[in-house]
Amino acid sequence: MFIDNFFMNLKQKLEYHYNVFDKRKLEPDPLQFLHIFKDERDIEIVGLIASIFAYGNVKQIENTIKKLLVIFDYKPYSFVKNFSLKTEAAKFKGIKHRFYTEDDIIKLFIVLNKEIKKYKSIRNIFLTGYNPLDKDVKNGITNFSNHFLNSFHQYFDSVSNGIKFMFPLPEKNSACKRMNLFLRWMVRKDELDFGLWNEIPTNKLIIPVDTHIARICKSLRLTNKKNVSWQMAEEITKNLKRFDPEDPVKYDFAICHIGIRKLKF
Repeated sequence: MFIDNFFMNLKQKLEYHYNVFDKRKLEPDPLQFLHIFKDERDIEIVGLIASIFAYGNVKQIENTIKKLLVIFDYKPYSFVKNFSLKTEAAKFKGIKHRFYTEDDIIKLFIVLNKEIKKYKSIRNIFLTGYNPLDKDVKNGITNFSNHFLNSFHQYFDSVSNGIKFMFPLPEKNSACKRMNLFLRWMVRKDELDFGLWNEIPTNKLIIPVDTHIARICKSLRLTNKKNVSWQMAEEITKNLKRFDPEDPVKYDFAICHIGIRKLKF
């Protein structure tokens, strides 16, 4: 009975915080930058890039994305589609983000340019490796990351650790926080998330987990795992399905911002 009461109380709190953390509380969050745009192609490109850079200090993340938007002239899809190393590379001088070097970032846009020219959208790239029969997005993420990593191998002699970090792999026990974050933005539909990718059901999403989310979820008894990993992300998602079987990841934004703002749950 104690356990049932505990989880009943937890569900009420989760629902409360889900409703409290609405669009008015977007900042500080990389998601704020997606809401600048109306065109789905721009939202996808900014979403992927914002998620790739969504690690480290919150202010640092914001500053880097703001610099990139200026480089894009606030036309991200057009910038990527028409990217030319000869004319655009100089714009990235001095741009780096933790262990992404200037060279890593330039190479990212070289590859994005080639992939967008071929597939037209990020959505089309992801869906080539997504199987609707899979229980969740794990294999889709693996295929998506490998798709890009193979492109880097095709165009460059070597692939740096920074590039590898941009495209994580679940089978290497990465929680793939940034990739799951990107998928949340693209798949879920509410005041915060965009729901652009209707081909993927929300109940196949996995919660984005980093050390902060892990700490909070441990305290809420949503995971027994000690280390941040894909298995931890799966376990937390499975437990959140007790509260909303069809859309368990809807609680992610609230849980995350409780941590960022150092609030009490």
